[in-house]
Amino acid sequence: MNRSVQITVSVLLFVVVLIFGLVIGLQVFTVGSGEPTPAPDLTEMNTYVYDQPRPLAEFTLTNENGETVTRQSLRGKWTFAFVGYTNCPDVCPAAMANLRRMNTMLSKALPQPDYLLVSADPEHDTPEQLKSYTAFFGENFHGLTGDLETLRALARSLSAVFVQREVDGELLVDHSAHFALVNPDGDLAALIQPPHNPEHLAEAFERIYQWAKANQERTRS
Repeated sequence: MNRSVQITVSVLLFVVVLIFGLVIGLQVFTVGSGEPTPAPDLTEMNTYVYDQPRPLAEFTLTNENGETVTRQSLRGKWTFAFVGYTNCPDVCPAAMANLRRMNTMLSKALPQPDYLLVSADPEHDTPEQLKSYTAFFGENFHGLTGDLETLRALARSLSAVFVQREVDGELLVDHSAHFALVNPDGDLAALIQPPHNPEHLAEAFERIYQWAKANQERTRS
């Protein structure tokens, strides 16, 4: 091997080693910096994940057992929240049924979430009515009712709205149809738009949970 070839090979080896060292150093710096990784892109599942979860409105409402519930009551667990009402003729039963199907698909290795119906019709959705309705879907399904304006404020912080109207003497409520995923800090973590596929819901939840867990571990290291 002549001298020029030796020099070329040596230079190439040096460049390879330098690049490798820079890559390793960047990885070490990134892991040790405590910087969170970007939220996963789940648009193919109609899901938007917030890089920085948004705090919910503070509230005091009543659950299906007649107990007082506040935002603090949501801490410590994942919650799928949905704005609707028990007399809803179509959207709500279908949405709740999709959540129930998703619930059966979740891996036991994942935290088991709660499912929360935020009433858009508190006049008729008494705690007793909510309990009868949510119990049909499962023991981890719950409901919230109470002051109308407090419910509106909570809905807005879940990026949802509802409008009541009367048609031929019957109260109808137009409302958002997405699911809002609330993390264990009581913050809005993601929005899942319809149409809802139970398999996609389960996968989206697992990926969001794993991402949030990894970021939490990174910030602690």
